[in-house]
Amino acid sequence: MFDLSLSKEQKMVKDSFSKLVKDLIADNAHEMDEAGEIPVSAVQKAWELGCSVSGVPEEFGGYGMEDSPILSALVLEELAYGDMAYAVAVTAPSLFITPINDMGTEDQKKAFLPNACTDDYHVYTMAMCEPHFGADAVSLKTTAEKKNGSYVLNGVKCFAPCASQAEKMLVSASLDGENNLFVVEKGAAGLSVSEKEKNLGLYSLETNTVTLENCEVPADARIGGDKGVDYDRVLARSRVAMASMAAGMCRCSLDIVKQYAVEREQFGEPIAHRQSIAFMIAEMAYETDAIRLMAWQAASRLEAGKSAKREAYLAKLYAGEMAMKICDYGVQILGGHGYIREMNVERLYRNARSIACVEALSMA
Repeated sequence: MFDLSLSKEQKMVKDSFSKLVKDLIADNAHEMDEAGEIPVSAVQKAWELGCSVSGVPEEFGGYGMEDSPILSALVLEELAYGDMAYAVAVTAPSLFITPINDMGTEDQKKAFLPNACTDDYHVYTMAMCEPHFGADAVSLKTTAEKKNGSYVLNGVKCFAPCASQAEKMLVSASLDGENNLFVVEKGAAGLSVSEKEKNLGLYSLETNTVTLENCEVPADARIGGDKGVDYDRVLARSRVAMASMAAGMCRCSLDIVKQYAVEREQFGEPIAHRQSIAFMIAEMAYETDAIRLMAWQAASRLEAGKSAKREAYLAKLYAGEMAMKICDYGVQILGGHGYIREMNVERLYRNARSIACVEALSMA
């Protein structure tokens, strides 16, 4: 038997982020979406609660807690309940911090983590997605070639969160047929970052195209040294993050719909009394729970040091399909109101598409 109830510590952290979202984001998500940007002050508030750094040892600037993908999944769901774009902006540094903390050499941890794990939010990120990606996220076209004691990177990345602002980023590249991660500093020769991409959703989040043309990085920029990284684990942690954010968005859509269906009356009674509406709401509820449980299953395997390649892939796959369905139900149940930009279900519907289309927006 196993117990899915949260520990006292997990509940405390979850409640802290839930309160932050309620107080700071819930009423402002639409305005941020319309403005196309997220105030740095709003990101800083979440950062101060320990986003991305709680599992980093104190000697490297973190909180010294256990590195916990489960706890990260809980936090990401709460943040995405308020707004997925906000969740990604806040946790983008985890894309840099987590792989180094998990798989970097001691020298790399000393060199890179302290500057990323300060009290003030600084942008660090990862460029993993490539324009050709479908479901095969491990077939990288970006390459790394060892040359004169350094590595030379060539390729194009897309959907890299906050890349134009990043002080450093991790770039995934294939070296002799094996996928690796390399640290690339802002302003490096051969590195160019586009202006903000124009995407279907996540309007307030800046994502960028990253181009590497004979971009040379030192030998110690390869995470894990000669050993490299467990790329399947990196991908699994990012997929758990995506599924967890999907659960947050779906729960938000469900809560909006439940309230609306009780308050909205047609033919003299609330539309919640209509069986067709009630069935849709019930489906939204159990599919949201299913997304969450699949994310937790993968996260628990990661936390135990086991492979979660299969579980994380299925969690993200299912989350991508169900998030669209659940958020579409949200739009349908609200009828004409659901099509209006001022209604949150419209934003949730657009943002939900990113779950299936994008990799590595955050890290659990």
